Amino acid sequence: MLRAIADALRAVGGALATVVTLPFRLLARLFGGASRGTRRV
Repeated sequence: MLRAIADALRAVGGALATVVTLPFRLLARLFGGASRGTRRV
């Protein structure tokens, strides 16, 4: 039973991690593209 609870918590933690990191990845990609654009000019 403890193993099932641990697996459930692990799954929830993984989902939360992806949801939390997605906006930061998008921001990093946006700022990365902006910095590349300014370097070209």
